[in-house]
Amino acid sequence: MNTIIPVSTLRENLATALDAITNNKEYLLIKNRNKITSAIVDIDLFEDLLAAANHKYLETIKTAREQYRKGQVYSHDEVFGAL
Repeated sequence: MNTIIPVSTLRENLATALDAITNNKEYLLIKNRNKITSAIVDIDLFEDLLAAANHKYLETIKTAREQYRKGQVYSHDEVFGAL
């Protein structure tokens, strides 16, 4: 479950909040003066967000999908051969 937490509560319970994020692969939204101002996210989610923001990465996904749709794929044996 992803939670909105006041900054004062976070300050008092930072270790617990970080454990929850790490263990549950979630994020916390941080509220300061009744406005959500920040987020703390699991590192895997953060890396996914960085990758998704990369234009070149998104282009490679688009190209790969087009190749798959056209049947331009390799079998496992073609890629890895006899190991």
